[in-house]
Amino acid sequence: MILTQMDAVTNDYFKIDGGKALDIYFQTSFLLDYLLKQKKGLMIRPSGGLNIRIPIRYDGNTSGWYERGATISSDKREAITAVSLQWKHAYGSSTMYRVDELKNSGPEAQIKLINEELYGMQEQLRLDLANAIYNEASTPTSKEMDGLGAPTDTDATTAYAGYSSNDIVSADGTKVWTGLGDDTAQPISLALIRDAKSIADHGTGKMDEPDFMATSKVLYNHIREVLTVQQRFTKEGSEPVKAGFTGVHFEGTDLFPDRYCPDGNAYLLNSQHIGFAVHKQGMFQRTPWRMIQGSAEDKTIKNYFDGNLICDNRRALYRFQNLTA
Repeated sequence: MILTQMDAVTNDYFKIDGGKALDIYFQTSFLLDYLLKQKKGLMIRPSGGLNIRIPIRYDGNTSGWYERGATISSDKREAITAVSLQWKHAYGSSTMYRVDELKNSGPEAQIKLINEELYGMQEQLRLDLANAIYNEASTPTSKEMDGLGAPTDTDATTAYAGYSSNDIVSADGTKVWTGLGDDTAQPISLALIRDAKSIADHGTGKMDEPDFMATSKVLYNHIREVLTVQQRFTKEGSEPVKAGFTGVHFEGTDLFPDRYCPDGNAYLLNSQHIGFAVHKQGMFQRTPWRMIQGSAEDKTIKNYFDGNLICDNRRALYRFQNLTA
């Protein structure tokens, strides 16, 4: 099959059934579905730049009470800065060997072979991203993106997005760029979840507390059993359930299991402050089929993701690292 025909088959693959093939990128990870597909979390789409720039507010403006005839301040208080993360680049690849094309002779067989290769390309890229969500902080030489372990790192001297907890301080001495978490070995409980939500209660809007908790299946099943006995949860309105995933709604927070979440971990997340930066040309951008140089007319197609997980308020997140059921 010639390259133009392979491109036509590929376009049909991504268009068929209303573009359902695109769902392959998100179908096993609620966080990918919510943050990338639905774009309901923190989302920016830069068109370029050496790094990903994320504005953050670390203090309030000048304010106060006054009386008739008093002089009031017009002083400018420095309250906004920007942190930055590196661009991270992932790819999926499909390769068609000429000898396999010969074995799968006939249009139907070749179309099926191409579709299987495209599915495999998407599936592996999805797996890489879904796992990387839970990465620790990346190093300057690391190829993988920063995961949730980065903004929730509690070491005050470890930099995230270019700054440590000690580097950004409000006028009243508050260190606003501080990671929150607990690595104490302890059983998961409703009391722990409530306490962590209170600690991570930062903001001035309606969604001050974390609205999601991602955890392992073992921990989720245990806390779900506790909630079932106490009849303290609902499914209605749960964002994971609406997206076709498992989850329950408990006191303003959607709890859900994530197969990619490390054992013993639970992440309380505020979706107003966590999300993705994705280059405008990096949202699963695919290339045309091309001939592999020097091969026996073997062909390849690539699929790219260019971006990083981002956070603009570390104190709105909380991580448990050593929970048991």
